[in-house]
Amino acid sequence: MEEIVMRRLAIKSFHIEEVEMGSAVAIKGKKLLLNKSRIQELIDADDLITDIKLEVIEPKAKNPADYDREINTIMDIIPISTKVLGTLGEGLTHTLTGVYVMLTGVDEDGRQMHEFGSSEGRLAEQMVLGRCGTPSENDYIIHMDVTIKGGLPYDRHLPNACFKACDDFIQDIRAILKREDGRHASESHEFFDKVRPGGKKVVIVKQIAGQGAMYDNQLFSDEPSGFEGGTSIIDMCNMPMILSPNEYRDGALRALV
Repeated sequence: MEEIVMRRLAIKSFHIEEVEMGSAVAIKGKKLLLNKSRIQELIDADDLITDIKLEVIEPKAKNPADYDREINTIMDIIPISTKVLGTLGEGLTHTLTGVYVMLTGVDEDGRQMHEFGSSEGRLAEQMVLGRCGTPSENDYIIHMDVTIKGGLPYDRHLPNACFKACDDFIQDIRAILKREDGRHASESHEFFDKVRPGGKKVVIVKQIAGQGAMYDNQLFSDEPSGFEGGTSIIDMCNMPMILSPNEYRDGALRALV
């Protein structure tokens, strides 16, 4: 029997070769401009947040000295992607290459935003480049460092405030990325979820954590690798979930560890 195509996912990549601070978010050719004035709005929007620092870290291949800096614990490395058509796992997704967002966090008392192990210290020693989920030595890093109010019991509300502020910042970039002309993409790829009647049934079982605080995972956010609109695996009572290959590829699972 002929194979049946269940879903089609197209991903168009736009390569960034320069990242700078500006007065508004914009993508101009291969340059990404960030709106640094947005940071104060993010601080004012959440009573748990007392400070946010934003900086651009140049690629290690270009400026190795830029990695000789002290950072708070790395909460996440986040790609910048957005849905243009359809929902997670199907339709059209735009993504930026050459740049990632790095979220770090601490509270006013110096407690790092981590669970079973922190990664604060010298950036050059705390992150291995070129692995799945980490930037390469040729990528820019947009570093957002969030400080949370001190003296509070450690629960999910604290790291989630950091994740939400960062996601709101990235959403401004996503809004611009949605409008990029796909004909100008650096790369374009198509992926298909297929059913092959009579063929072997293949399932990949991925065990994920759901114990609380930073030891959490989130599913089905509004945007690829996003935060807003997602549901914690803890709130799902750690029940098994089934994802299609394209949903997984499109960032339906977000690890908050």
